[in-house]
Amino acid sequence: MPEEVDEEGKTKEVRSMAKLTSGPGWSLSADEPSPVIKKENPNTPKPVVRLEKRVGKYVTVVSGLHTYGSERLNGMAKEWKTFCGAGGTVKNGTIEIQGDRVKTIQEWFLKKASR
Repeated sequence: MPEEVDEEGKTKEVRSMAKLTSGPGWSLSADEPSPVIKKENPNTPKPVVRLEKRVGKYVTVVSGLHTYGSERLNGMAKEWKTFCGAGGTVKNGTIEIQGDRVKTIQEWFLKKASR
């Protein structure tokens, strides 16, 4: 390593900046663009998929999407009814699909998230 003499005449080691910043970890150079880290938006609605039993029959209820608006909820309900091969409706900001379709709806969300 290169040596440098300070004001008092003592020698000290001088490390090059490249040696300190090379390799993985922090870098002081602006040559490389910093990676973009996506933070989760706290205002994003989080769907809750649950199974309810009504009059001896099961209904899959998806709630927590009320901020999407009725037009978008109706479109999602239509897509889910086709995807599940079942009937359903939109009531008070929730989507209800006939039958036990919890796994199917969760698969749909995972499929959409991976795009």
